Parts: sequence; C-alpha cells; structure tokens
Amino acid sequence: MNFYNQIGKMALGSRLRALSNNITNDAADIYKLYDIEMQPRWFPVFYVLSKTDESSITAIAKEIGQTHPSVSQVVREMVKHGFAIEKKSKEDQRKNYVALSAKGKDAAVKIQAQYQDVEAAIDGAFKESQYDLWKAIEEWEYLLEQKSLFKRVQDERKKRESGNVTIIDYSPEYQSAFRELNVEWISQYFSMEESDYKALDHPNEYIIDKGGYIFIALYEGDALGTCALIKMDDHKYELAKMAVSPKAQGKNIGTLLGQAAIAKCKALGADTIYLESNTILKPAINLYRKLGFEKITGTPSPYARCNIQMELKIV
Repeated sequence: MNFYNQIGKMALGSRLRALSNNITNDAADIYKLYDIEMQPRWFPVFYVLSKTDESSITAIAKEIGQTHPSVSQVVREMVKHGFAIEKKSKEDQRKNYVALSAKGKDAAVKIQAQYQDVEAAIDGAFKESQYDLWKAIEEWEYLLEQKSLFKRVQDERKKRESGNVTIIDYSPEYQSAFRELNVEWISQYFSMEESDYKALDHPNEYIIDKGGYIFIALYEGDALGTCALIKMDDHKYELAKMAVSPKAQGKNIGTLLGQAAIAKCKALGADTIYLESNTILKPAINLYRKLGFEKITGTPSPYARCNIQMELKIV
C-alpha cells in the first residue's frame, strides 16, 4: 500500500485492479469451499442464465454491461466445461441461444447457500468500514457515465495548457502568420476565394482601417491561432478568419479567441456578432454554439463555402 500512497490518485485504476484481483482470488477459493466448479469471471453470465430458460449473447451483454465478444468468450468457456449449452431459439430457429446445462442448473441450486453466506460476509465488512463502498461505487459509475475519466483529463489538459496562451492585438509582424494559418485550414477543406486573398494579403486595408480588429493567439511565444472582427456597422461585427494551427488543437485556443472577440464587442458597445461557416467543420460549429451563437438565415454570403450563418446577441 506504500506504493499507492506515494504515487497518489494517478494509480486509481491500478489500485482498483489490485483490489479486484484480491476479491477475485478469494471468490475462486469460495467456489471451491462450496464445491462449485465455476470460474469467478463466469458469474454475471451464470447469474443471468440462472434466472431464465435461455438468452442470447446480445441480451446478456446488454444486461450485465459487458461487450458482446467478452460474453461470447465466457459462454464458450462455460460450454466447454459443461456449465452451459447453445441451442436454437424456440421462436426463431435461425438464432442461437444460451442456456444452463444440467450441470449448470445443479450449480444454480447448490450456490444458494453460498449467496446467503457471501452476502452476510460482505454486509459484515461494510459495517466494519467507515465508508459505504457500494454507494461510492454507484456514485463513481454515475459520475463517469456523465463524463468519462478521459474527458475529465482532456479538459484539465486544456485548462493547464490554455494558461500558456496569450491573446494579443494584431501588428504587422504577424501578417504572415495571419495569412498562413487561414490558408492552411481553408485549403484543407475548400478552395481559396478572391475575398480571402484580399483580407489575408491586406489585413490593414480590408479589416483594421475599416474599424475592425484582429487577434493573435500566442502559445509559448508562437502565433498558433487568429481571428478577426469585421465591422458591419456601429452595433454589429462579423467574427471571421478564425484559424488554429493543427499542432495547437486541444489547447482551448479557439475558445479563448472567441471569448476575446466577444469581450471586445461588448467593450465597443456592439449588440450583435455575426459569422459564416460550413457544417462540415463540426468542431468549429460546436465551439460557436458553446460561445452562444445560434443559427440564423441571413443575406446571401459572398463565400461559396458558406452554408450556415450564426449570430450572437450580446446582453
């Protein structure tokens, strides 16, 4: 246990496996104690079959929350050891079903005394413990069902790495980065258009001098993201030319750029932010929705690649 105390919560999975292995080893000895020739890993499948005449592997897998291949493997082992049989369904002869064999049914009767003693033993252990392990497991299962551990780690990584992101105002030294970042993503999915070249080659003339703004996202000093606010009128700006380098994906840069643009519009007294995009850009559309943008039907876009228009009303 000293190892787990040293390494801490990072070893949660390893510690749970060690606990599971201890319980599984005891379970094997318990089956022998009651003279039942069964492997601990068979138990969920065995239990389901003991409560029904027959069942399909798909139904068993769904009921016990395991994969079809893992249940199929257990069934093969049970059949091999004479605990189960495979047979045609009474309702549909084209389907194979699983049922307990005579040996399995005898075990289902014999195991009742074991059930009683095991449940009493576990209840006794629960009473000796300070925390209710069963309720804690239920709570963790619910929490991880709502948001997996992978997603939680992914979010923490974004939070940490976003601390190394700085959003700054555009200056001429970032003109090449502004252009290259946008050309990279546009060329990957679409074709560059005349309006793209005008804005990217002459950002001062087509964006800034007309009352717009450009933001640059620096990650550890490198320009890896950008977006622009194009002035439409005194109360409305277009969020455009948002691009994040593929090597910076997952660092929350898009969100930080969007938040910077929204904050700027609020400071300017604008009440609406408009944008154009394409629905094949699912991560971008999801980002816009998270920022509060909603789909609208606006005037026809000058860009051929545009098939969705969105708008954010600033409160």
